[in-house]
Amino acid sequence: MSQANDRAAIADTAGDDPLPSALAGNRIVSLDFIRGIAVMGILAANIVAFGQPFSAYMYPDGFLVPHSDAEDWMWVAQFVLIDGKMRGLFTLLFGAGLYLFMEKAWAKGEGRELQVRRLFWLLLFGLVHFYLIWRGDILIYYAVFGLVTMIGIRWAAKTQLIVGLLGYAAGIAMVASFTASPYFIAETGLGEQPAYAELREQLAADKQTTLEEGLAERQVIAEGSYPDYVRHNITDHGGDPLFGLFLFAFESVPLMLIGMALYRFGLFSVGMNPGRQLRWGLAGIAIGSAVTLLIALWVKGIGFSYWSTLAAFMSFSMLPRLPVVLGLAAVLAVVGTRTSGWLAERISAAGRAAFTNYIGTSLVMLLVFHGWAGGLYGELGRSELYLVMLATWALMLLWSKPWLGRFRFGPLEWLWRCLTYWQAFPLRR
Repeated sequence: MSQANDRAAIADTAGDDPLPSALAGNRIVSLDFIRGIAVMGILAANIVAFGQPFSAYMYPDGFLVPHSDAEDWMWVAQFVLIDGKMRGLFTLLFGAGLYLFMEKAWAKGEGRELQVRRLFWLLLFGLVHFYLIWRGDILIYYAVFGLVTMIGIRWAAKTQLIVGLLGYAAGIAMVASFTASPYFIAETGLGEQPAYAELREQLAADKQTTLEEGLAERQVIAEGSYPDYVRHNITDHGGDPLFGLFLFAFESVPLMLIGMALYRFGLFSVGMNPGRQLRWGLAGIAIGSAVTLLIALWVKGIGFSYWSTLAAFMSFSMLPRLPVVLGLAAVLAVVGTRTSGWLAERISAAGRAAFTNYIGTSLVMLLVFHGWAGGLYGELGRSELYLVMLATWALMLLWSKPWLGRFRFGPLEWLWRCLTYWQAFPLRR
């Protein structure tokens, strides 16, 4: 695609899109604020998987320490308020960022090749993160899905929105077909039919294997060395990103397209009516959260069985999650432009350094939990893990603003920018 054609894409879509003033080089303040909320929220979602086996992320009995009645209610609260929502919000912002980056690239006469190079480096960062630091990485998926969504970068905003919504609906059906069915076969009367006997036995074996893998991983993390951990990630989980690409594509690609569209419609720059945006946003949060709460109470009511928790996370909550994610984006965009003060400034600074904070959090957790360092892996319950989360939030808020007061970018943001443009940018202000 020629640079002239890429530059023409702005003119082609200008008629139906009230574009934010990104082309003038202005920062959209709300994006930093929302990104700061999202990167802190992602830690809230991931903290269990940092300090306990990955199975404990969804399944309370996956904890290596007792899960109290109070912590069962914490599971409900996290499921309703955090799980899936922060990742969804971050994905929405990533889509908006893809288009914002291209706006600036087009204005400078650059084409899509620059974005491809940027995403290539993000993929390499993700691979390093996955194999050397923590397997809960999302950067690999964002890099690959970002390349996929570049196919629709020149679509009209309305087309991006419609395709994104239809794709999300199709994704619900697709994911539900293979994440909800195990629950019905393994834990309901359906699976008692002779035709499902063999499959039911296989699902029971799969559950046992997953829990045993958690115990084996505890030995690697709590008692092994760092090289042991890296070797374990490469040899035992080398192909995991491929499965993750399949699993998350049905949610992430549509949300990125929706994020592009909402950015172009002016949602993040409050180009819409702020009062109406707040009302619609709050309505989406309320309705989606109410349905999600019913799902959580159902899971708790049947005793947090293994396959019901997985179905709740990966299938049943996908539909009500969407209005919550969109509602959060709408509300936080308005709040981010109106809120001031030391806390709002520090949250926005954490958002400007979100890439560094995301990777940095994993490094901190490596030092807190691994046996050759802090040695707390498998030792802390949910409530204690939340204390670690709060301390890490404080660390994010403490360092980000002073750093950005002296430097133009977060450390990894600067490195990513230099690699993308293949030139050294000044870091110090």
